[in-house]
Amino acid sequence: MELKFKVAARISRPVEEVFEAVADPEKLSGYFTTGGAKGRLETGATVMWDFHDFPGAFPVEVTEVIPNEKISILWEAGDGSEDSCDGGSAGYNVAATMTFEALDDNRTLVTISEGGWRQTEAGLKTSYGNCEGWMQMLCSLKMWIEHGINLREGFYK
Repeated sequence: MELKFKVAARISRPVEEVFEAVADPEKLSGYFTTGGAKGRLETGATVMWDFHDFPGAFPVEVTEVIPNEKISILWEAGDGSEDSCDGGSAGYNVAATMTFEALDDNRTLVTISEGGWRQTEAGLKTSYGNCEGWMQMLCSLKMWIEHGINLREGFYK
């Protein structure tokens, strides 16, 4: 069984505004990366994301960006296996893709898919945690961009 998932949400803002809320590190830091984001999401860039719930900034490799349509990234699986995040220098990555679809009613459908964990108990557990995190990102994005509310503020610290 391949370990992968997909989550989605409709955001009541135009696609350009929603895309920028993800691609721009200052905006992303306003509702998602509670410890901050450094670097714009652009093809070929390696940016740094930091979270209060997982302290310590870590690299995110941006593999493809199509403005207002798609952002694809690679980052460490973080499943605690011998060759992952904390266990060694080799590591292995999982791939996440965010797509942005303009809807007829001036809303944007954001879909995030991620996969690539090893088929182990640790891989399964970590994939569930990431699924939870990406869904929380979408909920936080919706509240921040539509209502100016930061759902993650005080959530972890």
